[in-house]
Amino acid sequence: MLKCRTVWKKLAPLARASSNVCRQNVRRTGLTNGRIPAHVPAAHMSTGPAGGGRENQLYILLVGATFLGGGVYAYRTVKGDQQRYQERIDEISSRPHRVATQVPAAPILSEPPAAEATEKETVPEPEPEAAPSPEEPSPPAPDTEVVAPSETTEPPPGVDIVPASLKVPSHTPYLLIGGGTASFAAARSIRARDPGAKVLIVTDEPDLPYMRPPLSKELWFSDDPTVTETLRFKQWNGKERSIYFQPASFYIPPEELESAENGGVAVLTGRKVVHMDVRGNKVKLDNDTEISYDKCLIATGGMPRNLQVIERAGEEVMEKTTLFRKIEDFKSLDKVSRNINSITIIGGGFLGSELACALGRRSNESGLEVIQMYPEKGNMGKVLPEYLSNWTTEKVKSEGVKVISEALVKSVTCKDDKLEIQLKDGRLVKTDHIVAAVGLEPNVDLAKSAGLEVDSDFGGFRVNAELQARSNIWVAGDAACFYDIRLGRRRVEHHDHAVVSGRLAGENMTGANKPYWHQSMFWSDLGPDVGYEAIGIVDSSLPTVGVFAKATAKDTPKAATEKSGTGIRSESETEDTATSPVASSTPAPAMVQHKDDYGKGVIFYLRDKVVVGIILWNVFNRMPIARKIIKDGEEHADLNEVAKLFNIHED
Repeated sequence: MLKCRTVWKKLAPLARASSNVCRQNVRRTGLTNGRIPAHVPAAHMSTGPAGGGRENQLYILLVGATFLGGGVYAYRTVKGDQQRYQERIDEISSRPHRVATQVPAAPILSEPPAAEATEKETVPEPEPEAAPSPEEPSPPAPDTEVVAPSETTEPPPGVDIVPASLKVPSHTPYLLIGGGTASFAAARSIRARDPGAKVLIVTDEPDLPYMRPPLSKELWFSDDPTVTETLRFKQWNGKERSIYFQPASFYIPPEELESAENGGVAVLTGRKVVHMDVRGNKVKLDNDTEISYDKCLIATGGMPRNLQVIERAGEEVMEKTTLFRKIEDFKSLDKVSRNINSITIIGGGFLGSELACALGRRSNESGLEVIQMYPEKGNMGKVLPEYLSNWTTEKVKSEGVKVISEALVKSVTCKDDKLEIQLKDGRLVKTDHIVAAVGLEPNVDLAKSAGLEVDSDFGGFRVNAELQARSNIWVAGDAACFYDIRLGRRRVEHHDHAVVSGRLAGENMTGANKPYWHQSMFWSDLGPDVGYEAIGIVDSSLPTVGVFAKATAKDTPKAATEKSGTGIRSESETEDTATSPVASSTPAPAMVQHKDDYGKGVIFYLRDKVVVGIILWNVFNRMPIARKIIKDGEEHADLNEVAKLFNIHED
């Protein structure tokens, strides 16, 4: 013990001297290695009395004081950093206050605010339920007690703050403009190829993405009195489904998109993109919000056309006119048709004929007078050959519709709360309400600000075979005028095209670089008993050849959906082309051009002796065969033999 104490007594001065030298070197920043003091006090052995207690106690006291001083210094440093951090947070948090005071903006999101700010936010945001602070909302003084980072002070009275949870993402990797079928198909395609992708859909409609075909078909045949609210319908096969592609739970709130670890699809409803900066890769919304993007899809669809004579007729006539396109149009027309005596549909195309048949069925129960007028000689006169158009016209009449063909509207006036439609040949039609179903105008409002080309012949944004308008901008759906590698430049306004073009655009946005070779199909039903599917260019001005056979009970849209299990028939049609169709062994009858009863059959549309379009009349689930015939682009000496591929002569 004596030896240990003696050694410690002699080493202590040496340790203290070394510590002093280190501190001096730190202070003297100009010192070099050559200027380190040459003399260091050395320890001297002593034979003094045992114990040395006073000197050891003094050293222990000095060491303790050093630790205590270091702790106080560290505490003050951390405390100061924390206070400066809180001042910065309060300064940042006060920015929305100033913006809200200067520009009281309207709400920019239809979704309710989130309960808390997400954990991934770069700057902690205030919680809606944070307790109010007794202090004013100015930055705290240096000696003010600092609260937790997640809390903030209450704003001054009268200042409206837009919560951070209501903010639109300032940037999104994938921006889809338009909330229709093409956008939804693209979003699913992007997520399939890039599972962590963050996709933002911006739509000016108040609804989530939905399918449009049922608006003019099955919804009108529903027995549910609340169908306009539920928007659920029974298909021809009896199965029920919703008009929406996915429920609200499928999507994530827009304000959570940036912080979503696994990505997702967000829909910003009720907002319209009004300006597009292609060079800056950003867009501006109708509330001046800007969103930047990496890649963008334009799927703005189209707007229903109106007759100029109706537009010039004045507000009173316009109030009694429906342009049918959206959910709100369906709800409005359903309500109107239940409270009037007469309704007139102007237009003999797909939409006009479907609505005429749907409302005609209702007329049998309510006594509603349904009139359909169009400039062609017969129903679907621009698509079907004349003999089939005449047959279809009779079918529409049998549904309770009064048909007025070769009708050119001269003027429309409102007298005694009735609309008077004056035709150019002198005929006068009185009605309570008009539905204008005279076509679709592609929505190309963004073309000017974006500097994108609009096709002068077909309308729509002009894109290449990969659906690209620019290196990082794609267009799909009704608004796309694309180059068909088989049939040339085209623009198509049908559900299946929206699905296929949207899906392809989504793939190409993730680097697929695939051309649009797929021939999309479209279909129309005149009730549950008569329907047809078509592909390619179907124009009644082209030469046609029709092959027909006697229909059976299974040759109806109702039977087709019972077999496929879906009411959206394009969903049951595979995209794969038929590589080896099996022809019927039943000998085909002679080619039919004129017949009183066209139960089922195939109509070929020819251009330079090559089949460019096909209609399958009450023939279903044969679209891959038709797709292959058009893709091959070959001349056929006997189309009667080609018709055998569709097995239309089998019972």
